[in-house]
Amino acid sequence: MLWHAIAPSRRYTKASHDVVRHPRLSSDAKILLLYVQGLPAERRAVALSEHARTLGITGRAYQKAKKLLVVNGFLHEWRQQGGRGFWTTEQLLANVVLSPVEAVRSREAGAGEAAVVPGARKPTVGQPEGPAVGDYRPEEEEREKNSSHPPSEEPPEDGWGPEEVEAERALLSLRRCHRSLHLGVVEARKLVRLAVEWLRRGVTAEEMRRVLTSDLPPDGVRSAVGFLRYRLVRKLPEPPGERTARTAGPEPDRAEGPDPAPLPPGWVTCQGPGDEHVFRPVEGAEGETHCGPCRRRTAWDLWSERRAAQLAAEQAAEDDYRHTPWRERVAALEAERT
Repeated sequence: MLWHAIAPSRRYTKASHDVVRHPRLSSDAKILLLYVQGLPAERRAVALSEHARTLGITGRAYQKAKKLLVVNGFLHEWRQQGGRGFWTTEQLLANVVLSPVEAVRSREAGAGEAAVVPGARKPTVGQPEGPAVGDYRPEEEEREKNSSHPPSEEPPEDGWGPEEVEAERALLSLRRCHRSLHLGVVEARKLVRLAVEWLRRGVTAEEMRRVLTSDLPPDGVRSAVGFLRYRLVRKLPEPPGERTARTAGPEPDRAEGPDPAPLPPGWVTCQGPGDEHVFRPVEGAEGETHCGPCRRRTAWDLWSERRAAQLAAEQAAEDDYRHTPWRERVAALEAERT
């Protein structure tokens, strides 16, 4: 006799229609998301790449699936350095779309879970030795696994001093505070001159990093280079000499605010709506007063007005037009002949 047995409910995973029918997620991304959703709580500390390797999703296929999950708001990552110098990547994978602010709130809500603390180690047998001399530079870095070294950096340019090197390191380290502030080496070196001015005015690299990463926009940063350049210019502290003179002199008039910092050569303040921001005009268009996004917004508003007027005119013409049946037209022609 054959018996038909149904597996218990714990052997199934409930799949949301928002995930299964998502038009921009690939099949690998959907399978990986549903696989992690059905895992027990004790396997929560395993990296996402390990789960993908279990499913046979490796290499370029895993990178594409992970990118789709990040872009569409299902996967969020935070990279931070612990007290012992080890870098840790914390991942949050959800079966619903989360904004950066919602992801941070969900992360803070689950921050009360007990963290894994390394146990005591036995002392190594033998005499202490110095570090081995070599020219090792890691080429492939797995960002999801813990490591004791920061991301590799290019050698400094010729003619740089200690301030330029420290400024470049501070700018490249912003990626560890927030993933939207990720800068490449070429992009960071474009901002080194502005960051060096902060260091020359008595600001430490840690203070500059805290100012640049505080109060980020809730919707994220569209351009890390433009956002950091704007903050380096607008939040530039005053020189120590002026600060001392103002402290020793009479109390300034509180009705008048401090003079804004001068803009770098070639940059213009945008006259468009919204918060004050700067942009650099393209070559041959030095008279521009609006940045690219503001010009596109103005053009879109103008096109919307013209399109609304066109549709209104077409509707009015359609209302005025009345179709005449052919019998009435023939009767009218015969009436004219007679």
